[in-house]
Amino acid sequence: MISFECDYNNGAHPAVMRHLVETNGKQTLTYGFDCYTERAKERIKAACEAPDADVFFLVGGTQTNATVIDGMLRSYEAVITIDTGHINIHESGAIEAGGHKVIALKEHDGKLRADDLRDYMEWFVNDESRDHLAQPGMVYISFPTEFGTIYSADELLYINKVCKDYNLKLFIDGARMGYGLAASKDITLPWLCRHCDVLYIGGTKVGALCGEAVVFPRGNAPKCFFSIIKRHGALLAKGRLTGVQFDALFAESSGNGNGEPLYMEISRHAIDMAMRMKEMLTGKGYRLYIDSPTNQQFVVIDNHKVKQLEQQVQFTHWGPLDNEHTICRFVTSWATTDDDLRTLEGIL
Repeated sequence: MISFECDYNNGAHPAVMRHLVETNGKQTLTYGFDCYTERAKERIKAACEAPDADVFFLVGGTQTNATVIDGMLRSYEAVITIDTGHINIHESGAIEAGGHKVIALKEHDGKLRADDLRDYMEWFVNDESRDHLAQPGMVYISFPTEFGTIYSADELLYINKVCKDYNLKLFIDGARMGYGLAASKDITLPWLCRHCDVLYIGGTKVGALCGEAVVFPRGNAPKCFFSIIKRHGALLAKGRLTGVQFDALFAESSGNGNGEPLYMEISRHAIDMAMRMKEMLTGKGYRLYIDSPTNQQFVVIDNHKVKQLEQQVQFTHWGPLDNEHTICRFVTSWATTDDDLRTLEGIL
């Protein structure tokens, strides 16, 4: 059985594992105050070109989203996203459980449109009953989106402007940040940091065993954010676990010699594999549900072929397109190999 089911079904990148083993015998301070975590923070600040940034490491994506949103919003404030936004459909109501309503606007190829955001805010500020509504305080987007699409610089600039016009904080979920950056033609990590209030750099899906790095680019973390992390059950006593991994991921890759961190090198590998897989699938006559430039590829497959393929290939049944076809997701990662693609081609 070969798997293209997701990008976190392997362990960790070998360089991450080596660093974990090499440092395993060292005694350090706890709760993320160790030397490896401190070095990882400095490396991330350098990659973000944000020397004043506040950086925190949390164990997983849902904890990160819930903690950041709760930490940055007042108790009566809500967060705006799209109807397919991760916090709206895939986090078991974690945001609402923290007391914050999720306001869902219509998605367009997995993205939020700035015009829709402005229309909603205009409706809100002109509603005479707005004091009876949940008060919008933040906009949440993902880069890449749930459908593997990515925002252009112009799209994000417009969203950022609307946020500023209505005093909304902009939060970018980067669970697959590396893959989005590797696929983008006009957006870099420093650029994103200059155009949002907070983002996180995903490790779980990009080479780490676990862990996400939250970045407040201008040193704008909420007061007592460390305590807020602990209150949400997202603080590791052995904080070195995440620190050591990001220390390895943001070290310069020995293979490229251009100063690029390993994080970006392995992300580019996943995109290369995905583009080859996309060409293979379309060449075999499969229709794309959406044209994704990242490591998630969505394909429309006849239901009888789905049953045949799932005997030899693991993939995600995203949902029915109609009575006869299913939308299926195939995902590459830092761990996808040439042999994986050759095996898939043979099966197809």
